[in-house]
Amino acid sequence: MATAAAASASEAEAEPKAGPEAEGEEDEAKAARARRKVLSRAVAAATYKTMGPEWDQQEEGVSESDGDEEYAMASSADSSPGEYEWGYDEEEKNQLEIERLEEQLSINVYDYNCHVDLIRLLRLEGELTKVRMARQKMSEIFPLTEELWLEWLHDEISMAMDGLDREHVYDLFERAVKDYICPNIWLEYGQYSVGGIGQKGGLEKVRSVFERALSSVGLHMTKGLAIWEAYREFESAIVEAARLEKVHSLFRRQLAIPLYDMEATFAEYEEWSEDPIPESVIQSYNKALQQLEKYKPYEESLLQAEAPRLAEYQAYIDFEMKIGDPARIQLIFERALVENCLVPDLWIRYSQYLDRQLKVKDLVLSVHSRAVRNCPWTVALWSRYLLAMERHGVEHRVISVTFEKALSAGFIQATDYVEIWQAYLDYLRRRVDFKQDSSKELEELRSAFARALEYLKQEVEERFNESGDPSCLIMQNWARIEARLCNNMQKARELWDSIMTRGNAKFANMWLEYYNLERAHGDAQHCRKALHRAVQCTSDYPEHVCEVLLTMERTEGTLEDWDLAVQKTETRLARVNEQRIKAAEKEAALAQQEEEKVEQRKRARAEKKALKKKKKTRGADKRRADDDEKEWGDDEEEQPSKRRRVENSIPPAGDAELGSEADLSRSSAPAAVEPPSEPKEVRVGARRRDVPKVPHDSSKDGVTVFVSNLPYGLGEPAATLRPLFEACGDVVEVRPIFSNRGDFRGYCYVEFREEAAALQALQLDRQSVEGRPMFVSPCVDKSKNPDFKVFRYSTALEKHKLFVSGLPFSCTKEELEEICKAHGTVKDIRLVTNRAGKPKGLAYVEYENESQASQAVLKMDGMTIRENVIKVAISNPPQRKVPEKPEARKGPGSTLLPRQVYGARGKGRTQLSLLPRALQRPSTATTQAENGPATPLAGATPATTEAPQMSNADFAKLLLRKKLLCLLYKQIM
Repeated sequence: MATAAAASASEAEAEPKAGPEAEGEEDEAKAARARRKVLSRAVAAATYKTMGPEWDQQEEGVSESDGDEEYAMASSADSSPGEYEWGYDEEEKNQLEIERLEEQLSINVYDYNCHVDLIRLLRLEGELTKVRMARQKMSEIFPLTEELWLEWLHDEISMAMDGLDREHVYDLFERAVKDYICPNIWLEYGQYSVGGIGQKGGLEKVRSVFERALSSVGLHMTKGLAIWEAYREFESAIVEAARLEKVHSLFRRQLAIPLYDMEATFAEYEEWSEDPIPESVIQSYNKALQQLEKYKPYEESLLQAEAPRLAEYQAYIDFEMKIGDPARIQLIFERALVENCLVPDLWIRYSQYLDRQLKVKDLVLSVHSRAVRNCPWTVALWSRYLLAMERHGVEHRVISVTFEKALSAGFIQATDYVEIWQAYLDYLRRRVDFKQDSSKELEELRSAFARALEYLKQEVEERFNESGDPSCLIMQNWARIEARLCNNMQKARELWDSIMTRGNAKFANMWLEYYNLERAHGDAQHCRKALHRAVQCTSDYPEHVCEVLLTMERTEGTLEDWDLAVQKTETRLARVNEQRIKAAEKEAALAQQEEEKVEQRKRARAEKKALKKKKKTRGADKRRADDDEKEWGDDEEEQPSKRRRVENSIPPAGDAELGSEADLSRSSAPAAVEPPSEPKEVRVGARRRDVPKVPHDSSKDGVTVFVSNLPYGLGEPAATLRPLFEACGDVVEVRPIFSNRGDFRGYCYVEFREEAAALQALQLDRQSVEGRPMFVSPCVDKSKNPDFKVFRYSTALEKHKLFVSGLPFSCTKEELEEICKAHGTVKDIRLVTNRAGKPKGLAYVEYENESQASQAVLKMDGMTIRENVIKVAISNPPQRKVPEKPEARKGPGSTLLPRQVYGARGKGRTQLSLLPRALQRPSTATTQAENGPATPLAGATPATTEAPQMSNADFAKLLLRKKLLCLLYKQIM
C-alpha cells in the first residue's frame, strides 16, 4: 500500500495544473496541500513498514481516516471539473446517450455491451451515485471482468472516508474474488487490508486475506509468486522474535510448490536465514523442481499461444486430471475460464467434475451459479444447476426463484424451454409423497404442469412459431404420473385425448404408448377402444397397429371381437394400399413431367448449339473457298485467316484422325500471316493452342492436389501459384485448365515431387488469392470415387455465425466488419459471390461466441445500409434431402424416373444453395467430360430425332473431301 500511495502521490504531482485562472490561487494551494498530505501519508506508511508497529502514527498527526479523506480530496482535486472544459453540446450528447442506454436496458437487461457503455458514460459525467447503481445492476446479472472490478474498486477506495466506507470496500473485494480467479485483485485486496492494520482486528484481517489468497492462487505457476512475496514482506515488516517463525514457514511452504523463479526464492531464503536450511526443506524443494519440469511444457504453450488458448487449456486440464490433485485441477479450470468464460462445454466439464469428485456444497453451487451467469442462454447449465441445488438440499423457494431466472434467460431454441420445464417438473415430482391422496406438493406439481403447457403455448409458440414439444412429452409425463402414481386414469385419458388432437393421431407409436398405459393401469375395454381408433387414424405404420389389435383379440377377445377386428383391419389396409398406389402414380407423373421439362431444355440447348455450329461451318467453308481461289487462281493479295483456339486439355476420341488429315490439308496451303491489328484475345487463344496437351496421370494422384475457386481473370495462373506451393515442397508442375476459347476456368492441378509436400499443401486451403479464397483438396478420380466431395462450408446450425441478406452489392467486407464489430468480436466475414466473383448481397459473419451472435441478431436485424433493409438470422441452412437412387423409383411400365428433390423451404425464389456450383454434381443422365463431348449412358435415348451431329473427325473428312473435289474440278477445267 505504501508503494501504491507513493505512486499515486507522484502521479498527482506530475500532472500539469489545468483550469481557468478565475478559480484563483486559493484552489491551487488547496490542491497542493492535499498532495503534500498524501505524500506524507505514503512516507508514514513506508516508515511503519521499516520500524514496525511500535512507531506511533499519531505522533505525525496522520490517522487512517484522515489519510483516506485526504486521499479522496486529492483525487477529487486532481479530477475537478475545472480541469476539463466540456462543451455544452458534448455534455448534452452524453446525456442523450445515457438516456438511450437506460431505455435499451429496460427492454433487454442482458445486453452486456450496453451495461459497459452506460458505466463508462456515467463515470465520465461524474454521476457517482448512478455509476454505483449501474455497476450494482450489472454485477447482479453478469460476472465482471478483472478490469471492471479494479476500476470499481479504485473508485470506491478513493472515496472511502471512514470505517463504514472501508467495510463497504471489503464487501466489494469479497464479491470480486468470487467472480473469477484474479491474482491481481487478491494482491490489491491484501495491500488494501494492510492499510487498516491500525483498526481493531486489523492484523488478523490481513493474515486472513493473504491466507485465502494463497489458497486461491498460491499454486498459480506464473502469477502466484507475487502473492507469496507480498505476504512475506508484510510479515517481515513486523519485527518481533515470534514473527520470525512465520516468515520461515512461508518460505518453506512456498518452496514446496512448483512455481517459476523457484531458484531465486531458494537463494533469498538462504541469504535471509541465519541457520542452515533443513534437509527436509531441501528435499521438498527438489521435488517441486522436478514437478516444475513436467508442468513447464504446458505453461510455455500457454505463454506462446494467443488468447483465448482453449485448446492449450484443454490439454493442460487433461494432464491435471491424470495426476488427480483436486486443488490443481480446480485452479487450471479457473484459469481456463478467465479467458473462456463464454464456452458452455468448459463450464459443464468443470461442474461435472465438482459434482462427482469434490461434492463440496459451497464450491459446487458457486461454480454452477457462475456458469449460468456467464452463459445464461445454455439450458444444460440451468438444468445441472437445479439438480445440484436439489442434491445439496437447497430450500424449495430458492430453487423456484432460480427456475424463474432460467425462464427469463432468453434461450435461442424452443426445445430449450421444454428441457428446462422437464427438469423443474422432475424436481417437483420427487418432492411429492404419493402415498397420500392429496398434499400441497401434489397440487403444486399439477399446477406446474398446467402452467408449463400454457407457457409453451403462449410464450414459446408466439416467439419461435413452433411449439418446441411436438410429441407432447410434458403432457405424456403428466399422464403417466396421474395413471401410475395417482391412480387417476380418468385424468390420464383426458390428457391423451388432448395429445391426439394436437396432430399425433397419425403416429402408430403414440397410440401404442397410450395402449401400454391402458394395459398397465386401465381395463380391456379402453385398450380395445384405443386400438380400434388407432387402426382408423394411423398413417405411418398401420400394419403394426393392426397386428397388435389382432394379437390382443386372439388371446383375450371373443369370436365377435375377432371377426370385427379382422374386418376393420382388412378394410383399413385395403384403403391404405389404394392411397399408396395413387400417391406413387402421382409422384411418377410429377417425375415424368419434370423429366420432360428437362428433355425439352436439353433439346432447346442442342438446337441452339447446332445452329451456332452451322453458322460457323458456313463461314469456314466460305473462307476455305476463298483460300482455294487465291491459291490456284489469281495473284490477289493473301488475306489472313483466323486461327481456331482449342483447350489445353486431353483430346477427345477421334482427334488423332482429325490431326493427321488437318496436317495434310495445312501442308498444301501457305502459312497465314497474322496482321498487327489482330485482337489480343485471338493472340492469347493462339498461344493457348500451342501449349502441348498433357493427359492427366491418375497414378500421380497421391502427389497431386486439386486447386479450385481461383479468380477467372488470373493472368498467368502457373506463375502466380507456383511460389505459393513451393513453400510446401518441390513443385513438379502447375497445370491450369483453359476453356475452348482460351479462358482460364478457375482451377488447376499442382503436382509435387513427394507425397508429404502434397499433404502439406492441403493446409493452404482457404488462402486468399487476389481477394478470393482458394480451395485446395486431394486429387481424386471421380470415375472411381463418384461420391467423393469436399464440402467447404458447414450446412448445420451454427449458433455463433450469422446469415445476412439484403446487402447492397457495393458493400465491402471492411464496411460490414465495421458494422458488426460493434456487437462483439468478429472472427471472420465471408461475402457470397457468384462464379464471376460478383457479390450476391449475402454474407456470413462469424462471432467469437453464441452470446455475441444473439446480441447482433437483435440489434442488426432490420438495419438500413445504403437504403437497403438487411435481414440477419442465426446461420441454419435448410436441410437437403439425399436424392434417391434411380433404381428405387421405377414407375409402372416406364423407364427410370429421376426425381427433383427440394430443400426444407420448397422450390422458390428464397431457396438458397450453400454449395459452390463448382462442387455440384450434374443431375442430367449424361456425364460431361472435362475436355471433350458428353458421353451418354447406356440405353439413353437421343435428344432429337434429326440426323446425328457430326464429330470433329467427320467434319474434317467432309472439308477434305470437298477440297479434293475442288482440285479435281480445276484440273479437269
